[in-house]
Amino acid sequence: MNRPPAAAAVLAALLALAGAARAAPAQPPSSARIETDALPGLHAPADIEVDPWGIAHIHAGDVHDAFFLQGFNAARDRLWQIDLWRKRGLGLLSASFGPAYAAQDRAARLFLYRGDMAREWAAYGPDAKADAEAFVAGIDAYVAEVRAGRRPLPVEFKLTGSAPDLWTAEDVVRIRSHGLTRNLASEVARAQVACAAGLSADRLRQKLEPPITPRLPAGLDPCDVPPQVMDDYRLGAQDVSFAPPGKRLAQASPQEELAEIARQTGLDGSNNWVIAGARTATGRPILANDPHRALGVPSLRYIVQLSAPGLDVIGAGEPALPGVSIGHNDRIAFGLTIFGIDQEDLYVYDLNPANPHQYRYQGRWEDMTVVHQPLKVKGEADRQVELLFTRHGPVLYLDAARHHAFALRSVWSEPGTSAYFGSSQYMTARDWSEFHAAMAHWGAPSENLVYADVAGHIGWIAGGRAPIRPNWDGLTPAPGDGRYEWAGFWGEDDLPQAFDPPAGWWASANEMNLPPGYPAASRKIGFEWADRSRIDRIKQVLAANDHVTLADAMALQGDDETLLGKRLAALAAPLRADDPETARALALLRAWDGREGTASAAAAIYEVWGMKHLGKAVVAAATPKAAQALVGSGSLDAVVTYLESPEAAPARDALLLASLKEALDELTQRLGPDMATWSWGRLHHVEWTPAAAALADPALKAQMSVGPLEAGGSASTPMAQAYRLGDFSVTHGASFRMVLDVGDWDNSRAINTPGQSGDPFSPQYRDLFVLWNGGQYVPLLYSRAAVDAAARLVIRLTPAG
Repeated sequence: MNRPPAAAAVLAALLALAGAARAAPAQPPSSARIETDALPGLHAPADIEVDPWGIAHIHAGDVHDAFFLQGFNAARDRLWQIDLWRKRGLGLLSASFGPAYAAQDRAARLFLYRGDMAREWAAYGPDAKADAEAFVAGIDAYVAEVRAGRRPLPVEFKLTGSAPDLWTAEDVVRIRSHGLTRNLASEVARAQVACAAGLSADRLRQKLEPPITPRLPAGLDPCDVPPQVMDDYRLGAQDVSFAPPGKRLAQASPQEELAEIARQTGLDGSNNWVIAGARTATGRPILANDPHRALGVPSLRYIVQLSAPGLDVIGAGEPALPGVSIGHNDRIAFGLTIFGIDQEDLYVYDLNPANPHQYRYQGRWEDMTVVHQPLKVKGEADRQVELLFTRHGPVLYLDAARHHAFALRSVWSEPGTSAYFGSSQYMTARDWSEFHAAMAHWGAPSENLVYADVAGHIGWIAGGRAPIRPNWDGLTPAPGDGRYEWAGFWGEDDLPQAFDPPAGWWASANEMNLPPGYPAASRKIGFEWADRSRIDRIKQVLAANDHVTLADAMALQGDDETLLGKRLAALAAPLRADDPETARALALLRAWDGREGTASAAAAIYEVWGMKHLGKAVVAAATPKAAQALVGSGSLDAVVTYLESPEAAPARDALLLASLKEALDELTQRLGPDMATWSWGRLHHVEWTPAAAALADPALKAQMSVGPLEAGGSASTPMAQAYRLGDFSVTHGASFRMVLDVGDWDNSRAINTPGQSGDPFSPQYRDLFVLWNGGQYVPLLYSRAAVDAAARLVIRLTPAG
């Protein structure tokens, strides 16, 4: 997409300002707005300087105050977002919003950490608890000002008739539902397929790497596993909706819900790469990262700088968590992408017919742990909820009629596995040795951590708690009777890593990246990964360039070439059709370069064909009828791989032509009969409306919404832009992108869409949206001189009392 001229001009002026800032005096410009406040709990005077792009730079007298002000500032910009995150995660929605949220609250409470808190805090290092305490004290200081009327109450609280709560440090780490990770939904789906038609019928649903033939554990009847086993898991992890019940989406079938959960899990990913100075234009390393998660408004992530004696780090994290997980300090840079460790297992139990709270374990009946908790409900008397747990974890479903129970075992029940909080150990590392030592404690989610330092070194570590499964593959549920137990966890040195790789660069995009010779069959780290389309394109570009610039790295994050699409186009190239429209579409695909720009008609044809019609046709032809509804459209990578095989040759051409014709019919309905007017951007768009806007009047809803804009790319391009199949609205991708010039930190660039603020009336609620959609970035200023020169708002804070 072309950059909007006005936005480009504004950005050019701001970049010129950033360049001049290096020589500027260490004081805010006269144009900066100055605010002052006195805060109880602050140790010494401190500043929050906000630059033209809404990035807050916190300069404090000690580490406590840095984290205190991080919490205060997170509440200043994102109070509604972080308050809702806490209420959802702790199962407290009903107290603020009423009885419609009682089931979601109960489900969320199943996924809280319930272990020893002393071990939990110790797992993150000696300062973790103090840092979290300071962070939530800062949030509470801002909430106190809102309650006292000295700060405005965000509009979402007014719409919902609610108020912000106070926090405790334990709230930060006990919530685990934002880190539920890996293949539970796929295990359940695979069991259902196995029940219907055998495990071999599952091959098009999910491609397995390294190649493996799944086996059902002895004693498991896959027909015992119902789709309802996912109900509480889905409820506990889902976003909060404020849509009136009558306006919510029609209830999907259990099989459809299961397929959607598995699909959504596969959309979470990221790209990252790190390049040694020998292959860059400046001779300094470049580290790039663009994590792909659910997109919306406000952004999932928030950029901040924390500066105090012994701490000077900048980057992005989730606004409800202290510290940053992606960014740099003065010596090292770090970024992450999902690494496919299978960190979940579903256990199936036989119940005692005389007591449904007892399950068979090692030949005897073992009692479940039964927890009763009060549930506050707005407008009603308190309710009581019952939570059940086995020795393995929370009971997700109890089938009393058939005497079965189902419980989840996950690494997040272990101390030290709060999602992303482990970054508190590596963000202050000074070199590879300290970074490596910190990564030995990383728990969840499992990640590819990339590294670069000012001495010129680069590296990669696969981090995460990896269960040892001695006698099964983790791809299906397993009996919970004691025969299939984790035998501890693989150590950090058992997972792959690289330091100063010979190629001079390293990249990941959630692909299967266990190196050749790795004992994958015995360690069984995981078998379900992203398709290779993104990583192969990234590697193709990086391998061809030994003089990489920051602009090259930014362009690669916005690259819209799909290698998966080119594979499908190659299959279609020999085809001929009598139907004029089909023949014209085939000609467009033959001439297509694989770019999914907004103006491309071929990209629109490929996406509608590949994502909505081809898979269904191939599954109908190659999967037993009893399993077809469960496999659905399958994985496009698995479908194309099948079509490339000799097995598919006899029916391939007919399948391709028939499904292409169906796709063209849909495109005609959506875009009109004239193929010359078709384009990917007419379908594929970004438009986000926050959940609370469902309660707003039309004018306020419009103020809270962002977009629409046409969008390029797709889930299979480096510029990851996954979309909802019903309306092609972008739902997943990189809200935050970062390219670091390691050692010349002020030259680094980042973007965070749609803006840093969560206030719909703030100019920084949507100011980065058009820039982001146009592939543009803003300076990620780091030095005090540069920040002082660029600041547009300075909040000067002193201790109260």
